[in-house]
Order: sequence, then structure tokens, then C-alpha cells
Amino acid sequence: MNARAPIAITPGDPAGIGPDIAVMLAQDVSAHPCVFVTDPQVLESRATQLGLPLKTEAYSCDEPVTAQAGVAYVVEIEAAIEPIAGEADARNGDYVIQTLNRATAGCLDGEFAALVTGPVNKAVINQTGRAFSGHTEYLAELTGGYPVMMLAARDFRVALATTHLPLKDVSSAITPALLGQVLDILNADLQSKFGIESPRILVCGLNPHAGEGGYLGREEIDVIEPALAQARSRGIDVVGPLPADTLFTPRHLDNADAVLAMFHDQGLPVLKFAGFGDAVNITLGLPIIRTSVDHGTAYDLAATGHADPGSLHAALEAAITMIQKRVA
Repeated sequence: MNARAPIAITPGDPAGIGPDIAVMLAQDVSAHPCVFVTDPQVLESRATQLGLPLKTEAYSCDEPVTAQAGVAYVVEIEAAIEPIAGEADARNGDYVIQTLNRATAGCLDGEFAALVTGPVNKAVINQTGRAFSGHTEYLAELTGGYPVMMLAARDFRVALATTHLPLKDVSSAITPALLGQVLDILNADLQSKFGIESPRILVCGLNPHAGEGGYLGREEIDVIEPALAQARSRGIDVVGPLPADTLFTPRHLDNADAVLAMFHDQGLPVLKFAGFGDAVNITLGLPIIRTSVDHGTAYDLAATGHADPGSLHAALEAAITMIQKRVA
């Protein structure tokens, strides 16, 4: 991997706050060269609405990208229609997908060192007739990887065994094979992408009180405990299954590198409460580095000047750190 290749940034839904935070990010000089995969007119229009200076430059892989405040290098993907800030429009759903396709292809062939994504509206993309459950799953389709979603707020990291599933489907989706694969990826990426030599991973139970010895469900006994025993036999340092209502306390977290939650709303509310606005969504298990913001499109904030670019800054910093760790 070329560590000095630029990082690709996709602002996401053009009607949401993605263009706002992209314009705000471009006001600073990044520690790593960046290019925005987007429609330059979307960025320029939003900069005007925000009253911020912005000059867009066409990106060429044959020319160096130099970090300059107020300058955005752009890989141009034309939006289907001019977006109206705050108004979701399915006609730009395919445009969002095209930006992801172009940025991901560039990461796979080494043109880009990493991908940082802004927020998208899943419903808007699904209205185009394309089944889209989220960035995580879509990028796995493009890259051939097995995705593991992890959010991080500084050194507090929460990974998910299952991601965007209805709650009624979670129990049947959790199998020893799935947990083994997720733990292998989580352990390997904590080592290779975060430089943690011997990661210690805490694992949540599925049921209240981790099943209370079988009285509140047997998934811990029949599925989770055997999977953890197998992981230990492969040299992975795992602890659990632990009750989720007491796992997220300093007594446990102070000695852990990551938590594996069984489902989306078991682990992420705690993580987002601890670090919302500064947290980063990271997709493990891919052959590329991908980070993202921890928030949605926030249409009500688009073009108002009240959007907070903190999570995008954090996502970019996380990508830079992961590039450095991978090269090292």
C-alpha cells in the first residue's frame, strides 16, 4: 500500500449535512492528502450557503495532491439533480452509490490509501430499487471481505456480531461459526490496524444477565460459550459471556481493548453516549481501510451552519492512524 496516496472522502447524501462537514473539513490543512469523491457543484453551493471559502480542483492521479486550507481536490461524480439542502430525494440515490463505487475501486487498486464516508440515507437508496442495508454490507460486496462493524471513541471500541437486523432475527443469526469468524477478524484487525499486540476482548451475552444460567435463555450456554472456548484454543484472549448491563463499567473496560456486542442496539447506545460527535465507525474485515462518521444525515441541520464536523475529523484521523499502523 502506498502510504502517501490520498484518502478518498465520500460526503454521502447531498441533501444532508455531509456536504457541510466536507466543506468545513476542507477549511483545515490535513495531515494527509485527501480527495473528495463528489459533485464539485454540491460542495461549492453548500460553501456559499455556509459563507465559507472553497475552491475545488479536479483531481488527477498523475499529479500530487497538496493540502491547502479552503481547497478541495475532487473526483467528479455528477449528481442526478441539484440537491436542495434538507430535502431527501431518491433521484440522487444512484449518485451516492456511484461515489462509493469509485472511491472503493480506487482503494482496491492502490490509488487511494483509505476511504472515509459521510452519512447516507438508506431509505433514499432503497427507493431506487436497490437493496441497501448500509455502508458496511455494501462495501463488503464490493471488496469481497467479511464485514465487522466497530465504533470507537478514542480507546473505547465496540464491535458487533450482527449489524442491521430486526431484533426478532438476532438470536437465530448468532451461531458458533459466525462468532468465530467475527472474533478472528476483530482480533486480527486490532493487531494489524491498531498495533495492539495481544488484544483483550470482552464479549456480551445475548440475554439479560447473560442468560442467568439458562433461566433467561440458553444462547449463552449452547452458542456463545462454545464459540469463546474455540476462540481461546486459537490463542484469542476473550472474556465472557458477560451481562451487558454491567460489562460497560470501568471495572471491566479498564482492562479491555474492545467489546463484542451481540446486536446493534446492545452496544452502540453506550458507545455513542460516551463519545457522540467524536466517535468513528470502522469497518473491519475488508481489504481496505474504511472509517466513517457516527451520525446520520441530519437534514434539519443541512446548510444551517450548525453541523458539527467533529466526527468527520475523528474518522479522518483514525484512517491516518490505521494507515500508519498498517505500514509499520
